[in-house]
Amino acid sequence: MTTVTFFDVIDQLRSEGISHYVDLPQIIVCGDQSSGKSSVLEAVSGLPFPRKDNLCTRFATEVILRRNPTEYANVSIIPGPDRTDEEMIKLTTFAKAEVELALLEGLINEAKTVMGVKADTRSFSRDILHVEIGGPSQPHLTLVDLLGLFQAANRQQTDHDAEAVTSLVKSYMAKSRSIVLAVVSAKNDFANQIVTKYARELDPQGARTLGIITKPDTLFQGSDSESSFIDLAQNKDVAFRLGWHVVRNRDYNAQSSSSEERDQVERQFFQTGVWAHLPRNSVGLSALKDRLSRLLQDQILNELPKLLEDVERGLRDCKKCLDQLGTPRTTLAEQRLYLHGVSERFTHLAKAAVEGNYTEIFFGDPHTESGIVKRFRAVTQNSLISFAETMRNVGHERSIMDSTKIERAQHHSRAISRETFIDEVLPLMRHTRGRELPETYSPHLIGVLFFEQAQQWEGLTRNYISSLWERTNHVIGLVLNHVADPQTAKQLLRRIIHPALEAIKVELDDTVSGILAPHQTGHPITYNHYFTENL
Repeated sequence: MTTVTFFDVIDQLRSEGISHYVDLPQIIVCGDQSSGKSSVLEAVSGLPFPRKDNLCTRFATEVILRRNPTEYANVSIIPGPDRTDEEMIKLTTFAKAEVELALLEGLINEAKTVMGVKADTRSFSRDILHVEIGGPSQPHLTLVDLLGLFQAANRQQTDHDAEAVTSLVKSYMAKSRSIVLAVVSAKNDFANQIVTKYARELDPQGARTLGIITKPDTLFQGSDSESSFIDLAQNKDVAFRLGWHVVRNRDYNAQSSSSEERDQVERQFFQTGVWAHLPRNSVGLSALKDRLSRLLQDQILNELPKLLEDVERGLRDCKKCLDQLGTPRTTLAEQRLYLHGVSERFTHLAKAAVEGNYTEIFFGDPHTESGIVKRFRAVTQNSLISFAETMRNVGHERSIMDSTKIERAQHHSRAISRETFIDEVLPLMRHTRGRELPETYSPHLIGVLFFEQAQQWEGLTRNYISSLWERTNHVIGLVLNHVADPQTAKQLLRRIIHPALEAIKVELDDTVSGILAPHQTGHPITYNHYFTENL
């Protein structure tokens, strides 16, 4: 497989929208505003990109450069996720193919108009301008020119814009398959340019970051600033595994110069002064093109096995989703048939979960948490056993013990000796006298003492019911999401199942209240033979 094929395959995957689901190898160009990013892009492609009113910084530009016998340009727009369906149709229909390179600048301006980007706009667009350029002198490269980072607001950009741009740029830099071109301008102290901070934060080892120094001709010869940027170019200060590269941008007076004139001026600059001592493969546009092509090729080759795994995993997930969606259902009859099938599969799995028949693939591995929670009969049985144990251990308000055992039970905050308990009961016998004979006691006293001992029952019971209720809701949701597509499952839960479950919950609460009522008030009575025998 040739190098060209590798690049073309990745581009084809990107054009099919795979990058929305799987990160693809790419080179992203980041830097502070006015750092010279667009100039680097111009120099690499050999074509002027419009920069009037600083509009190029208001959206990302994806540039695909391909070596081709004839020159051509394709321009299209990839809508951002915040666009409406109507806007997406409008943006995706803008596509200009196989046009002359001389028309490129006009097409880009036309694309900006379609995206709604104007000179007086205050917002940044999440759309992506897609530009493909072919020609005999073009390198095989794919670059994404990101929005320029900034921190201070002005008339054209707000603090909210700064946060949005930072979030977007960092999201690109964080992608593990992206090569980061961190562009810094020699006109400003590199320590004050935020892009280097983000590069070290999101690529701590510097394994996939190449630093680019622009505008070196603005430095005074022999100055401390020149010396510090020389150290930076030699990877002595901010160290990246891929190192640094220095390019000289066109200045304002040379904007109309040709690419050949620009390259000649750059070669002469790097042959003089301290810049002449830098390795030739780390300075100049020509070396940068070769360097970037090799970096992208190596990145594609290194990431290809993992990329194939991600694509295959994505295909499996899509197939699973398609299986859940079932056959197309555009008519009412087809929709009813689909829901009928969902109902049958749901009933079958729910019944199996309740009866404890866990042979279906849905129930998964019993050694994992996801497999355990689906085995609903086991979940219920275990929770009942736990509830019974809780009632035995802490279901009574106080533990009445012999004096010999009370010392060993000091850790039990509700422990009380039999003697102390009797001392508390004797005054109650006097205070609850009724029609009983002297030296006897009112049978209602037994009720008072019992209800005191059982006052924990309601809280423990309702906590248990609430816990079991949550587990019931969870397993029903799991079953439904297994037998239906996510959207249908969501609507069935919201419109049918949750309302029905809430009605059952009300009925269950009333039942619990009825079961607890005899243990909270009334006349105590028992016919348990153990009671009479012990008495």
